[in-house]
Amino acid sequence: ALAELQRRAPCPRGGRRRAILARERRPCNRSPPHLHPSSPPAPNAESGPWALLCKIEIKMNQEMKKNAECLQNQDTLATSMLKETLFDNLCLTSQAVLERAQKQGRSKCPRCHGSRMFYCYSCYVPVETVPVENIPIVKLPLKIDIIKHPNETDGKSTAVHAKLLASEDVTIYTYPCIPDYEETQHEIALIFPGPNSVSISNIPLSLQAKRKMDIKGLAAEPSPKCAKLEPSHSSSMSEDKLPKSENALKKIVFIDSTWNQTNKIITDERLQGLLQIELKSKKTCFWRHQKGKPETYLSTIEAIYYFLVDYHKEVLKEKYDGQYDNLLFFFSFMYRLIRKAKDSAGKK
Repeated sequence: ALAELQRRAPCPRGGRRRAILARERRPCNRSPPHLHPSSPPAPNAESGPWALLCKIEIKMNQEMKKNAECLQNQDTLATSMLKETLFDNLCLTSQAVLERAQKQGRSKCPRCHGSRMFYCYSCYVPVETVPVENIPIVKLPLKIDIIKHPNETDGKSTAVHAKLLASEDVTIYTYPCIPDYEETQHEIALIFPGPNSVSISNIPLSLQAKRKMDIKGLAAEPSPKCAKLEPSHSSSMSEDKLPKSENALKKIVFIDSTWNQTNKIITDERLQGLLQIELKSKKTCFWRHQKGKPETYLSTIEAIYYFLVDYHKEVLKEKYDGQYDNLLFFFSFMYRLIRKAKDSAGKK
């Protein structure tokens, strides 16, 4: 009763407002006026079945993310193991000389005296700590021309590997310097994918067809100073002068450039008449992967190696016993070296 009298008694200035606020702070056990007492309680995010469902969903998302990362790691590991297996199966000369040179660090080039590791990419010779007699020599079944883009960084290019290991059969040109292939187009092919490119197994037939087309073209347009011969006679004479192995490839051309820079070289008119060859899909092991490009974009030395192996099997029809494996002498060693450094740093 005393409390009721105090509640009804007039309050001093500001007291009534404090009393109202006090009443508003009191806990109320009654149901809100807009809800029927028998209505189910509103969902609570912190407790009840809704909270349980949210927790289950979060847990499932975490598990799915974890599984995806696990699968990605397994795929990366499998790819890495596949690459390691490839290099383990190569018939390579001992790389002990490279291991010793790596421990000693950079050395001087015997020609330009520049500081280099393993070899000089400007002079195409090994450095002083890598004796020439310890470097393998690879004999190729045909000549190789490499057209290098002027903006291609010498130190990042693997074309020099081919020149170092097969110096008698490999020549490197810097664009726009390109040899004149017009007179010998029927003996040369360009490694580059395109709508008219052929597979390695189709090289003999493609070169034979190209040679016959060139012969017919010569017969149709005789020199003004020569009497025109009968087509059949002219054709037979020309074919008699052909070598017995008329489908033999004499030279192959590679472009040493990033894929974004190849357009300038591949559209050069001096390369337009060459037979184009597309390699089988192979995954690159190159450590300088081009951003946004698939793993089938090979480095120059990889493209040369894979072409020669397939050419040996499919065109020359000979058993392959690792004759060109030493082309990856530097490449395989540097791959393992860089891979080991990345693993030590915890990188993929």
